[in-house]
Amino acid sequence: MKNNFYLDIFSSQEKAIHHCLWLNFKYRIANINFGIINGPNNNFAVVEEATAKEMEMSFLDILPKDYSKMTYDNIRHIRMDREPLTHLEKLFGQFATMDGEILRFVLHSKIPIEKLIRFVLAERGYDKNHRWCGFSKSFKIWLNEN
Repeated sequence: MKNNFYLDIFSSQEKAIHHCLWLNFKYRIANINFGIINGPNNNFAVVEEATAKEMEMSFLDILPKDYSKMTYDNIRHIRMDREPLTHLEKLFGQFATMDGEILRFVLHSKIPIEKLIRFVLAERGYDKNHRWCGFSKSFKIWLNEN
């Protein structure tokens, strides 16, 4: 029986963490969990949980829950990466190309970015797992701040 292993190798622990957090979000609906193990050459491997079990390895306890503790230094490292991860490149690209006066206005006026994002997502009619639920339900899901 041939197994198909999921294995992405990174020389940087930080980049492996970014990739792993994205995969865990991306595959949340399929309930596929990813983690990080020691790679073959003093590097880091992002693997699916089933792959780690097949290899009889445990995930390293280095994965944060989220980005709430992100620092300017973390952001600097992401921005300096010559081969950025696609999702981070897109995220930073949106802000990098936005008119500077608009960005300054957002900060100056203390516009609640999370509420703005929630409202935009509510207007699309999808739930938190990107499944169509209709506009009425979508507004209840996204605008409920509990």
